[in-house]
Amino acid sequence: MKNRVSTIDVLRSITMFFMLFVNDIPGLKGVPQWLFHAAGDEDMLGFSDIIFPCFLFCVGMSVPLALESRFKKGDTVLQILTHILVRTFSLVVMGLFTLNCVSHGALSTSMFMLLMSIGFIMTWIEGPVFSAHRTMYAAIRGAGALILAALLVYADVSGSPFHTGWWGILGLIGWTYLVVSVVYLFTRQSLKVNVAVALAAILLCVLNNTNIIPQEYFSRCILLPFIPGGWTHHALAFCGVVSTQLILKYAKDKPYNLIGLFASFANLSVVLGVICHRFWIVSKIYATPTWLFFCLGIFFCLLIVIFWLTDIKGKSQWFNFLKPAGTATLTCYIVPYVWYALKGLFGLTLPDGVYYGITGILVSLLFSYIVIWIVGFFLKWGVKLKI
Repeated sequence: MKNRVSTIDVLRSITMFFMLFVNDIPGLKGVPQWLFHAAGDEDMLGFSDIIFPCFLFCVGMSVPLALESRFKKGDTVLQILTHILVRTFSLVVMGLFTLNCVSHGALSTSMFMLLMSIGFIMTWIEGPVFSAHRTMYAAIRGAGALILAALLVYADVSGSPFHTGWWGILGLIGWTYLVVSVVYLFTRQSLKVNVAVALAAILLCVLNNTNIIPQEYFSRCILLPFIPGGWTHHALAFCGVVSTQLILKYAKDKPYNLIGLFASFANLSVVLGVICHRFWIVSKIYATPTWLFFCLGIFFCLLIVIFWLTDIKGKSQWFNFLKPAGTATLTCYIVPYVWYALKGLFGLTLPDGVYYGITGILVSLLFSYIVIWIVGFFLKWGVKLKI
């Protein structure tokens, strides 16, 4: 077994590919309803409703590897904490910009999106060519930050100031990453402690959807409402942390024991989901416990299949065409905004029939792959967005 954590990379790559896909399919006609997000009050788990939680699960899986790598390089707790805070701030800022990516005064939505994307790219771009010319690199990053600051001021002047709302996808990821990473700084490699933390997050998720703790009580006011996702997002990520620790512990010497554990977790999650369905609907919008447990059941099943293919059968090369999506996920997420902005500004579109039925689905799948291919092209030169 050459790479004990190839499962994590492959799952992250697949998740990013389908995140690009589900972000592109809105507007398609004549396609199955289950491909889309369910409405807030609709008791349904659409395909699009499992992609974001899977990404959060992957975030959790990546945290132990990323932070332990920094510890091995000699970083102190303070240095790592600073890194966590900077990454969180960057994700929240980008999330708020994408959330507020609408028309502001004379700026159309497409123009705002284009300037926003340029600001993102200039501020967070990284590569050898930039590292070799530090003054130029600093100037580019500074100009990118000025573009974003100008958009922020302009939005306020135009009478449509930024609002937090639901924070945007990147913002939600940022808040989840912050909590999970800071907690991991204290739990580190203790599997038992991290299991306890994951169970606590699940319990908080359930409590947040009940009236067991009165609203006026300190614990409910501080721990639950002010954290986006009501602890459901964090429960997903903490379960990802535990999954990585189990992979590191059992993948090399006891791979089938690992599969048995994941199968048990999958079955337990589905059973808990069925029980919770008596009290709550399946809803991504409301982040219900039912949604949490059914998603976890799916993810543990995915881990079994991917682990068996990549780490046991050695077929990780089957997923090489998606590799850039796992190593430059932020870049993959931002690139489509450039296309959508140009598409809106210049009216770039295909015939209406292309966006119908199976043809539309295939076009969106192709678009997702093209984005990953473009990112892979720049990765050959070491260029990507990094926070």
